[in-house]
Amino acid sequence: MVRGAQVLSQGHINAGGIDKDVTFVNAGSHVDDDLDARYRAKYRHYPANIVGSIITAAARSTTLKLVPR
Repeated sequence: MVRGAQVLSQGHINAGGIDKDVTFVNAGSHVDDDLDARYRAKYRHYPANIVGSIITAAARSTTLKLVPR
């Protein structure tokens, strides 16, 4: 069980040489804030509406953390 996080589902990943059973949990707003800042920095030379479409509340709600089981 993952403490302090809402468990959404469980699954299995195989990527980059990693083969693990995982639990998917909400990443938390601190992760969303960090990702938003990185998108703004990376795409700052594009029109604001491009970055705005990436950092919406709906997009933030899909950010998950993979916790090995």
